[in-house]
Amino acid sequence: MSAPTLDKAGPPPADDGDSSGGTRVLPPPPPEAPRRPRTPVPASRGRSVLIRSATATTLLGFLLIGFVFFLLAFSGLQEGHFQSSAYRSFRNQLATAVAPTGSAPDGTPVAVIDIPAIGLHQAVVVEGTTGRDLMRGPGHRRDTALPGQSGVSVVYARRSTFGAPFADLSKLRVGDRIYTTTGQGRSVYTVNVYGSGDHPVSDPAADRMVLVTADSDWITTSTVSIGARLDGTAFANPGGRPGTVPTDRALAADTAGLPALQLWALALLAAVVLLVLRGRQWWPRGAAYPVFAPVLGVLLWSVYESAAALLPNLY
Repeated sequence: MSAPTLDKAGPPPADDGDSSGGTRVLPPPPPEAPRRPRTPVPASRGRSVLIRSATATTLLGFLLIGFVFFLLAFSGLQEGHFQSSAYRSFRNQLATAVAPTGSAPDGTPVAVIDIPAIGLHQAVVVEGTTGRDLMRGPGHRRDTALPGQSGVSVVYARRSTFGAPFADLSKLRVGDRIYTTTGQGRSVYTVNVYGSGDHPVSDPAADRMVLVTADSDWITTSTVSIGARLDGTAFANPGGRPGTVPTDRALAADTAGLPALQLWALALLAAVVLLVLRGRQWWPRGAAYPVFAPVLGVLLWSVYESAAALLPNLY
């Protein structure tokens, strides 16, 4: 009797995806795309940004320090130069009897004032009291009588900058004399009363003068004023002066000078950029700076002068 034979089991049938039997095998997911690594910022670029920021801050600091130095030192030289030329011009006008006795354009010399008690001698008074007018010296308020004329004459001057004509105004005492000269002649005033921003000068006298300046050297919101009565007979007042002018008020800023400041600042920036980008290509390195230095100096002076006009007019 022969031994039974066993059928060998074959491999399991392949799953063809038919729903009639077996388990459906899903295809493997696609491989994940590799992430692009972040590119680190080079350390040299970060240092470059830091250096540029520090350089810009340093330059800004030097500009501000230079502006303060201009106000305290060079502004007086500018005022002195104008006073010298204006005095010669006004003296010739007095000699030829053509000095103005009525309204005049802003900045025009209209009088000479002397106050021996505070060391102010032959200071030329100009018409107008805006910040730019008072860069030239004491200024006459346009809506008041000229010194020596009948009525009240008001004169402003700076306390700290541009020659500081009224730096010692508060040192005047009752009885001190003030001398003025205009196209109508010489007049004498005698100090008799004090005032301030909160308490303006009050005096019933018809013919008098009021001198006004800031009450401190720098940050201030008030004024100090001195009243003086005219000795003798007043000169005729031709009248025809404007009413109260907003820009003539004490401690006003001359905002009309803002466009000029912007233009000069842009011109200075353009000159600096031109020097950095092209100057060294046009001239040797040692010659570029001497060539541009006078131009930069003039532009910087103009920027400072325009910025000073924006400060309160009595500083």
